[in-house]
Amino acid sequence: MTESPSELPDPAARRDQIAVGLQQTQQRIAAACAAAERDPAEVTLIVVTKTRPASDVAILARLGVTDVGENREPEASRKHAECDGLPLTWHFIGQLQRNKTGKVARYADMVHSLDRPEVVAALDGAAERAERTISALVQVDLSGGAEGRGGVAPEQLPSLCQQVADSEQLRLAGIMAVAPLQEDPAAAFDRLAQLRESVLVDFPMAQLLSAGMSGDLEQAVQAGATHVRVGSAVLGERHYVR
Repeated sequence: MTESPSELPDPAARRDQIAVGLQQTQQRIAAACAAAERDPAEVTLIVVTKTRPASDVAILARLGVTDVGENREPEASRKHAECDGLPLTWHFIGQLQRNKTGKVARYADMVHSLDRPEVVAALDGAAERAERTISALVQVDLSGGAEGRGGVAPEQLPSLCQQVADSEQLRLAGIMAVAPLQEDPAAAFDRLAQLRESVLVDFPMAQLLSAGMSGDLEQAVQAGATHVRVGSAVLGERHYVR
């Protein structure tokens, strides 16, 4: 569904809405860090702008947001072009298809969702053609394959990390996961934290942990997340764009 211009909110009112959501989310992150005895500066908020208009991204930038996340092509490429010149770091966080790696490599500063050897190889080649270096995270599946959200099986995590580390244009930065829907996110993120510790033994450069969304960012921060991916808590209900 696509909103018509008449259905889009007043720009000033929309800015106020986003500012409130952003402030509340930042307060949640600060409280979670206090509970975990962590420095809030250790946690980067990625505002997920999937299905949102480029005008929302511009508002976020004016409010001081530095990191935005996108889930899918071609929406992400189009929005990036519309927001050219804004001081933003762009994260691709959705499942990445091999045939979309060429487009993603042109704008993504960090890709969170590498989960197959062929996608790693394709993105590495695309980044080389684009003459770019991309920070990469390996997505691990915490659901045992039950939910189809992507992610490598835990036992295959070391080999895929090795492939990323050996690539020419990708920099292994860490790992990412989504908490399973039918499980306590705290328990899932505890397993993720253990996987992270095992990865760091062989790949000390893989310091980042991308975990936590609007509903479970507190549990993710407790487990050591360095990046939380929040959409609706900041931006409200989704506004669909073409």
